[in-house]
Amino acid sequence: MAYSVQSKKSGKTYILHARKQVLKGGQTVTLYYFAGEAKEGALDALPAGYEVSENTSTGLPLLKKIKPAA
Repeated sequence: MAYSVQSKKSGKTYILHARKQVLKGGQTVTLYYFAGEAKEGALDALPAGYEVSENTSTGLPLLKKIKPAA
């Protein structure tokens, strides 16, 4: 079962996905994004150290790193 979140503004359900991207310098990074349908790369759980928030004007979900306590 893919990790999903429902928008409070629109009520639409979004599925969390991840993909690997190679940068020009050769470094590989993981990109996280939400999509309306489950596709290749759908994740079953939220990655460790991240939390979901929502853009207040558009209602789109965002993945943010959790800041460590100071």
